[in-house]
Amino acid sequence: MSTHQRRAAQLRQEIEAHNYRYYVLDEPTVSDAQYDRLLRELQQLEADHPELITLDSPTRRVGAPPLKVFRPLRHTIPMLSLDNAFSASDVADFDKRIRERLQRDTIEYAVEPKLDGLSLSLRYERGFLISAATRGDGETGEEVTANARTIKSIPLRLHGAGWPEIVEVRGEVVLRKADFERLNQSRHAQEEKLFANPRNAAAGSVRQLDSKITASRPLTFFAWGVGELSTPLAATHAAQMALLVAWGFIANGEARVVHDQAGLLAYYHDIGMRRQQLPFEIDGVVYKLNALHDQERLGFTSRAPRWAIAHKFPAQEEMTQVESIEASVGRTGVVTPVANLTAVAVGGVIVNRATLHNQDEVERKDVRVGDTVIVRRAGDVIPEVVAVVIERRPAYAQPWKMPPRCPVCDAEIQRFDTESAHRCTGGLYCAAQRM
Repeated sequence: MSTHQRRAAQLRQEIEAHNYRYYVLDEPTVSDAQYDRLLRELQQLEADHPELITLDSPTRRVGAPPLKVFRPLRHTIPMLSLDNAFSASDVADFDKRIRERLQRDTIEYAVEPKLDGLSLSLRYERGFLISAATRGDGETGEEVTANARTIKSIPLRLHGAGWPEIVEVRGEVVLRKADFERLNQSRHAQEEKLFANPRNAAAGSVRQLDSKITASRPLTFFAWGVGELSTPLAATHAAQMALLVAWGFIANGEARVVHDQAGLLAYYHDIGMRRQQLPFEIDGVVYKLNALHDQERLGFTSRAPRWAIAHKFPAQEEMTQVESIEASVGRTGVVTPVANLTAVAVGGVIVNRATLHNQDEVERKDVRVGDTVIVRRAGDVIPEVVAVVIERRPAYAQPWKMPPRCPVCDAEIQRFDTESAHRCTGGLYCAAQRM
């Protein structure tokens, strides 16, 4: 082996180790500047000696030339969706069906939060990432290999040893809440359209024809299962996931094993109580049989496995229509635009009004009367309009402007240079401010 080959191999190993510590373990051991120096050295070495480029080189994460269209990629094992449960009785029915089909009372369920992102299937051969595909219709997805290579929590080469010749790892690409907020702040500063939610941002980032755009987004891949295997991995789902973690993947740290219907519902309520504190968006929890031979025994319907179900939370976001926009005056005199909406259930509550915060936000989101909008209600937060579905905008929709006079006392409404809020100048003459 030449000096250049040895150095390139050393750099690849060192950079991937730093990637793993930073993006998977969240325990970086070098500064960004030190990491950048190592990556630049490898890039220069490969530029001078192209024969040194390998399938697992970290330089392949920076993006490939743009595609003109995504190539369809057929799943060797269908990547099906899950049936849904919306109530405790639905869960009871699921548990009853499982016990009747297996004809026994002792059952182990693997349970975990249902991440709200884009499902992805990663195919590894001899430990190297060969291809990546979206779920698509379950039979055929879109090939997004170049984009998957840019996601630093996806190993280009499996860690450790003991993996089969072929292993297909399936999971979810997500944007953590904090990363989503930073991404939208950056887009706002650049006057770009904001993403409505982390799921849309993750899906849009993966489905980019230019992988350099994907590389610029702080995406994270969480493994939740496997597809095709050349040889079996383990006896249980939990043991299988432990192997994936050993091979360099992130698995959900909230995953557990429970033994009965009461355990399923207790887990659902626990995760639901802590939902807002989790670093990623979820829309429910997943229950699946832990024993893989039980999964194989029950099999699939044409659209979903019989051995798993998604217990969904009440939706935190829904689409509805803006019927009118009014100026609401508060006790401090702040005038807030409020959207009156066609009533819709959001987060288990009927919502017919949502704050638009201030005139700047109305203009930034371009909310108009007649628009179809996405409304969010998280926890006990006042419902808000987070995005407009521009494709459904009616021709008559006109931009909304703050009225010049208070709708309560007819005093002048002013905005001071140091504030984003408009205020009624009526003071205690305004009935809204005397409350």
